[in-house]
Amino acid sequence: MAGLVAAGRARELGADVVVHEKGTRAGGSMYLSSCVVWRYRDFERFREECPGGDSELQRVVWEGLDDALAWLEGLGAPVVARETGNPLTTGVRFEPKRLTDLLAGLAGDIRLSEPLAELPDGVPVVLATGGFQGDAGLVRDHVTPEAQHLVLRANPWSSGDGLRLAREAGAAESAGLDQFYGRNLAAAPQIAPEDFVPLAQVYAKHARVENLAGERYEAHTWSEIDVVQWTARQPGARARYVVPDEVLGESVRERTVGEVIEAAQAAGAPVERRDGQTVVEVVAGITTTLGGIAVDSRGRAADGLWVAGADAGGISTGGWSSALASALVFGRIAAEDALGGL
Repeated sequence: MAGLVAAGRARELGADVVVHEKGTRAGGSMYLSSCVVWRYRDFERFREECPGGDSELQRVVWEGLDDALAWLEGLGAPVVARETGNPLTTGVRFEPKRLTDLLAGLAGDIRLSEPLAELPDGVPVVLATGGFQGDAGLVRDHVTPEAQHLVLRANPWSSGDGLRLAREAGAAESAGLDQFYGRNLAAAPQIAPEDFVPLAQVYAKHARVENLAGERYEAHTWSEIDVVQWTARQPGARARYVVPDEVLGESVRERTVGEVIEAAQAAGAPVERRDGQTVVEVVAGITTTLGGIAVDSRGRAADGLWVAGADAGGISTGGWSSALASALVFGRIAAEDALGGL
């Protein structure tokens, strides 16, 4: 999202823009997501949920999202729902494929399968390569020694190019390089991109969470980001959810806990009934890294270089906030600031 937004906004302001897209299509991991773009209703809650983040960057996202969403809708972005399903947050759900098409049309010259190998001289650049979750070596170095066992719950092209290029330009790293957002997924034999959302097992608060050796973990965040990060550091990046029968009817967004488990079983994940309980084996899926390059409130990382989206760290540190919200807000800001100096 960040790259397409930056390119589109820059073209709106009269710039000639080239988008170097490493992948075979536009949209990155936004294309695979549920496409809910949200913020916390209260800024104080944002700070409580992401206490390690830079409060100035958080304030920029929190204050700027509503205007950025209005801009998207003004372009004709297809709205699916005007609620998030979470009383702590407010936002909008878009249709990801149609939103990608809209933003790609606005961005203009997108050169597919053509990654940026080095930074050009004399041209402002916005890096928005989506983080480094697609590189198992970087994930192993910074996040978990079990990196090879994680399911890549994202596009395969976000493999640290932005991190490398920004470092080479003298940019600093943010805090939180060991943190990521993801979901525990049903440990099915095969998990395709279309399974990323339906196979997410997001009911840890209703279950006893333990690794395969029986060591327990107590979930303490509503987003369950702590659970997936803990699972990612267990042997094989695997865990079990032990679910009592009495919670199978509890709601998990549009489904019940029982329906989520049924989807896991239908996909071939290990699901076992025991004495009034259901045991589901899960595997950690990594969606996006949370640490990256340090930026200021205008997205600047170094001379002539701006960073947006998951390449920019320091916003969700210590918890979780909407990556698409940060991408949308800072994609626009980075384009405006980059052109302001010309």
